[in-house]
Formats: sequence, C-alpha cells, structure tokens
Amino acid sequence: MSQELAKQADDKTLFGFWVYILTDCVVFACLFATFAVLRFNTFGGPGAEELFSLPFVFVETMLLLTSSFVCGLAILAARAKNKKQTLILLAVTFVLGLAFVGMEISEFSNLVHEGNSWQRSAFLSSFFTLVGTHGLHITVGLVWILTMGWLIYRRGLERNIIRKLLLFSLFWHFLDIVWIFIFTIVYLLGATL
Repeated sequence: MSQELAKQADDKTLFGFWVYILTDCVVFACLFATFAVLRFNTFGGPGAEELFSLPFVFVETMLLLTSSFVCGLAILAARAKNKKQTLILLAVTFVLGLAFVGMEISEFSNLVHEGNSWQRSAFLSSFFTLVGTHGLHITVGLVWILTMGWLIYRRGLERNIIRKLLLFSLFWHFLDIVWIFIFTIVYLLGATL
C-alpha cells in the first residue's frame, strides 16, 4: 500500500514539474515574441549580422547539446544503480554547462565592451533579455547538478534521488530545446536576414 502511495506522490510531483515547464514555455514564448518584434529596431546601431559570430555560437550549441546527451547517460547509469558512473557523468554535464555559460558571459562582455549593451537599442535589449534568461536557467541547472551530485555522493541512488535526477534531466533537456530555438531564430536567422 505504501508503494502505491509513493507512486501517486511521484506522479503528482512529475505533473507539477510539467506544469512548471509549461509556464517556462510561456515565459520564453513571450521573450521570443518580443525579440521578433524588436529585432530590426537597432536605432541606427549594428544588427545581428554585424554582432554575432556563428562559429562561436555553434561551439556553444555543441557544448550544450553534448551536455544533454551526457545527462541522458547519467540517468541511465542512475537507473542501473551505478553511483560512480552517475557522478562522473553529472560532473561532465556540469563542466560542459559551465563552459557554455562561460562562453555566453564572454559574448555578453565583448558586446558591452564594444559599446553594444542592452541600453543601445531595443534589438539589443530584447537579445540580452532572451539569451540572458536562458543563461540564468542554465546557471540554476548547474547549481542543481552540484546539489544532486552531493545527494548522490552522501545518500546513494535511492528512489527519491533518482526521481529528483529525472526532474533535473527534464529541465536540462528543456533548456536545450529552448537553446535550439535561440540558435535558429536569434543567431542563424539574424545573420542571414
């Protein structure tokens, strides 16, 4: 009977987390819509084609997509109750995510240093808001990885820990999907239109 109650609690938690993901979808949809409306409002300043380096952003994209793949492997290792492999794969996910955030901070820093901050135009304001919100989510994910790593190290791969790790994985994969849209709409279309 207690196993049935635990499963019901897990189902409710998973449902609640999906509701959170959907609300985040709404937030990002609003940010994408804002960017789409403001992308040509450069106030006489440079547009996307002058500011963005596609090879640089491609490397960022590969880092994040690889981290998502490695995160999936960590879930498989956790389900196989392989604590050491799970921790190693989470560490690799963390390093790849940290490298992504580092590159994003570098891009933002270079833009601001060149006089292209969020204050220069509506286009740049919407760009910094959209990409910065995604970067903030990635940073939260990195803290979550550290927390999960500590829990796994201290308590092992008990059922509750694996459930939390699954929720983290959903969050991380969601951020990859959002990034694919950012890469396509902001960078690829911006560099070609």
